[in-house]
Amino acid sequence: MISFIIALGVLVIGSYFYGRFVSKVFGVDPSKPTPVKRMADGVDYVELPTWKIYLIQFLNIAGLGPIFGAVMGIMFGPAAFLWIVFGTIFGGAVHDFLSGMLSIRRDGASLPELVGEQLGNRIKQVMRGFAVLLMILVGAVFVYNPADLLAMLTPEHLDKMFWIVVIFAYYMAATLLPVDKLIGKLYPLFGIALLFMAVGILTMLFVNGGVPEMWDGFYNHKPDPDSNPIFPMMFVSIACGAISGFHATQSPMMARCISNEKHARIVFYGAMVTEGVVALIWAAAAIACTGGYDNLQQTLAGSTPAVLVNNLSTSWLGTFGGILAILGVIAAPITSGDTALRSARLMTADFMGVEQKSIVKRLMVSIPIFVLTFIIMLLPYEVLWRYFAWCNQELSVFTLWALTVYLAARKKLYIVTLIPALFMTAVTTTYIFFAPEGFSALTTAAWGMPVPYEVAVGIGVLVSALFLAIFTMWLRGAESREPVMD
Repeated sequence: MISFIIALGVLVIGSYFYGRFVSKVFGVDPSKPTPVKRMADGVDYVELPTWKIYLIQFLNIAGLGPIFGAVMGIMFGPAAFLWIVFGTIFGGAVHDFLSGMLSIRRDGASLPELVGEQLGNRIKQVMRGFAVLLMILVGAVFVYNPADLLAMLTPEHLDKMFWIVVIFAYYMAATLLPVDKLIGKLYPLFGIALLFMAVGILTMLFVNGGVPEMWDGFYNHKPDPDSNPIFPMMFVSIACGAISGFHATQSPMMARCISNEKHARIVFYGAMVTEGVVALIWAAAAIACTGGYDNLQQTLAGSTPAVLVNNLSTSWLGTFGGILAILGVIAAPITSGDTALRSARLMTADFMGVEQKSIVKRLMVSIPIFVLTFIIMLLPYEVLWRYFAWCNQELSVFTLWALTVYLAARKKLYIVTLIPALFMTAVTTTYIFFAPEGFSALTTAAWGMPVPYEVAVGIGVLVSALFLAIFTMWLRGAESREPVMD
């Protein structure tokens, strides 16, 4: 329990000071007019109160990640606590804050346009397709679990397919309606409920105790650690509680609603830190509630994380906790799925140059997205989740490199994003070579054996070194030029 308290304290205090530092590195300027002050359209550019933007951003990025991801990811052992803490402070929060600030400085532009501006037109074209595909995957993936739980809680004739249709209909409404009409009214309520649930679970953690100390067994508790080594598997499994490329696709939505740059650190950095705190709480609670790593493994083997979360909340917090659990487990993924499809609309409209004030134009862009999402939803959930997880972290690599180039071109302290960019490049490269759904599937089919772990790690390190060499060569040329001014 002592190590959990230390981890929580380091996360909160460290994030406060490092967030202020990164804000100064970027050069936040409260005197600059934000996009909504110049481009208000009543649909996507709508000025909202800061507290509401913070809660919307928190729910946009949260989804199932800080709960389900943490519950399953804690099986990697105490290393998961460290990844959540330091990944949030130095990776995820920096990634979210700077991508949000860059969007503010670019009139609320979507992520593919921001990345393409820094890394070139070819990368922009790749990012446009890649990011829209990821948004569609998020929309499809985040339908299954809430639909499953709703089917369990309602009469038999209201089956899973019925709830999939209902949720998808809501997705369509949230994608098309002005941001303040549905999202602006529902999200703050769901956000408060999710935070209340986390506070309640944290309180019961202190009452019940039972969290193992990190120094009692610092090793991988997965039943098959050779197939699931901490590097790279843990860094892909625990994404939303540490660093997630999906978050940078959500930041432009709130960049179009924020009234002053001085609020950006609270909204973007703060929402990510809040998610890290929630992930840390749920990771500890999963161990404390079940009585240890072995018991947690047996529990997860016999049921789903949704059932564990529901049972934990009900047993620790009573009926009210059960209601909050339902809100958290159902609302959190839905409120990420709907904004994912809204982001897909905005991205597509941006690169097609289609204005979105007209409902006809919004429908023209959205209908193909809805059709493709519904088709993808018919694929097996396990397949969707695995590819979503890798695509999600790969997107963070593009974003971090773009931010590094942006800072370097302006003679600013680019190391704050360079180190996370190098690390996540190694993680995602190693993963795609080592994971069963990656190149190992091809080598197994061709030669009867997967890619050896050492080879996959070596390739990951080499690719990171290659990217660093390319960046260094670009940097030498950039140093001879005047710094870019915004």
